[in-house]
Amino acid sequence: MLKIYNDLTNRKEEFKSLESGKIRMYVCGMTVYDLCHLGHARVLVVFDVAYRYLKELGYDVTYIRNITDIDDKIINRANENGEPFTELTERFIKAMHEDSEALGVLLPDDEPRATAHIDEILSMIGRLIDNGHAYVGGSGDVYYSVSSFKDYGKLSGKSLADLQAGARVEIDSDKRDPLDFVLWKGAKPGEPSWDSPWGDGRPGWHIECSAMSTRCLGDTFDIHGGGADLTFPHHENEIAQSEGATGKPFVNYWMHNGFVRINEEKMSKSLDNFFTVREILERYQAEEIRYFILTSQYRSPLNYDDEHLDNARSALTRFYTAMRGLPEVESAGGESFSKQFFAAMDDDFNTPEALAIMFELTREINRVRESNQQQAAALAAELRHLGSILGILQSDPESYLRGNPESGEGTLSDDAIESLIQQRLDARSGKNWAEADRIRDELKALGILLEDGAGGTRWRHG
Repeated sequence: MLKIYNDLTNRKEEFKSLESGKIRMYVCGMTVYDLCHLGHARVLVVFDVAYRYLKELGYDVTYIRNITDIDDKIINRANENGEPFTELTERFIKAMHEDSEALGVLLPDDEPRATAHIDEILSMIGRLIDNGHAYVGGSGDVYYSVSSFKDYGKLSGKSLADLQAGARVEIDSDKRDPLDFVLWKGAKPGEPSWDSPWGDGRPGWHIECSAMSTRCLGDTFDIHGGGADLTFPHHENEIAQSEGATGKPFVNYWMHNGFVRINEEKMSKSLDNFFTVREILERYQAEEIRYFILTSQYRSPLNYDDEHLDNARSALTRFYTAMRGLPEVESAGGESFSKQFFAAMDDDFNTPEALAIMFELTREINRVRESNQQQAAALAAELRHLGSILGILQSDPESYLRGNPESGEGTLSDDAIESLIQQRLDARSGKNWAEADRIRDELKALGILLEDGAGGTRWRHG
C-alpha cells in the first residue's frame, strides 16, 4: 500500500486517490529565463519517478507541469538582451525540453503556459474580489488580502500573527497589509501587458499556478509537488487563492523535494556555486546524473560533488556489466526482488532502498550466470524492468559500458580500440606477453578497460 509523506499534515499517510484508479498531479515547473540547473533537474527527475511508479501501480495518471513564461526575471533578462520576451522564453523552453529528454524525463500530459491562460487568471481574480479575498489598490494593482483567509499558514506551519509581527511596512505601498501579495500588476511603460477589468497589466506569479492547476485538474486534485523552496510563500499562497476562490479543499497531498547542496553548501546563484545540467553533461552521462539524484530520498538534501557522480558511474557500470552478454527475455514479474522493490517504493518513493534491492538482484545475476544462463537472463530482465520504473538501465549494456569518452587529445575511435584489441590478441597468440601487456597498459592509460572472458575480450571506459 502506497504511503506518501504529506507536507500538509507533516506525516506519512496511506494514499487514497479522489477518484478510484485515477490520479491528478500538478508540479510547479520552470520559470524560463535561463538554462536548467541541478535543482531543476532534481524536480524533473523526482516527479518523473513518482509519475512512472504511479502508472506502474496501474493508476490512470494525469500529470501537469506548468511553465511560467512571464514574470519580472523574464522581462528583465529580455530587456538586458534587447529581445522580445517571447523569443527569450521560446529559446529556454526548447533548452529545457532538450535537458529533460536527455535525463530520460517523460513528457507530462500537459504543460500549460501562464500567457496562454490569462482568461482563467482574470476569472479567478474576479471571484476572489467578489468573495472578499482581494481588492484593487490605488495604483491599479490587485492584491490578495491574507488576513481574509483564516487558514493561511496551514502548509508552511507559519502563524499569521507571527508573520504580521515580523512584516516590514513598505513605503508608498497601496497594500492594506504588508503580508498582502499581488494578483495583478498594473502595466508599466515598455512591459508586456494584457487587458483586464482593472486596467492593462500582467498576472502575479502565485495566481498563475492556481488558475492553471484548477483549469487542468479541477477545483480539488490529488497531488501537488515542487521544490522545498516553494512551500512558502508560493504554495501557501496557492492554497489561499484557490480555496478562497472555490470554497473547496485545493490539494490532498503536498510533496516537496529537498534542497540541492554543492560540496555541503546550499546551491545558490548568489554564491555562484550552481551548475547547469549542460555543464554536468560535459563530464558525465545523463543516466549517471539521474542515478545520482535517485541516491537520496526525495525529501532529503542532495549533495553534489564529483565523488558522488563517480559513484553513480561505478554503480551503473555494475548493473550493466551484470546484464552484459545475456540474452534478452521477458521479465516474469512478481519475483521476490520485485516485491521488495515495490515495498520500498510504496514507502514514500524510497529510491535509495529500491536501488539497494537492485544491487542484491545484481549480485544474484552474477552468482548464477555461469551455472544457469537462462535464470541469469530472467533475473537481468527483472533488473531492467525495475530500472525502467526509475528511468534507468534502458540502454544497451555494451553501448553504456563503452560510454562517451570526453572529447580532446588522446581519445580513440571505436575502430581504433578494436584494432588495438586485435593486435593484443595476436600478440597473446604468439606468446608475446610483453607486447600484449603494453597494449593493455596503453589502453588503460586512455581510460579503456579490457575484460577477458570465455566469450572473448570486451572493453569499456573506466
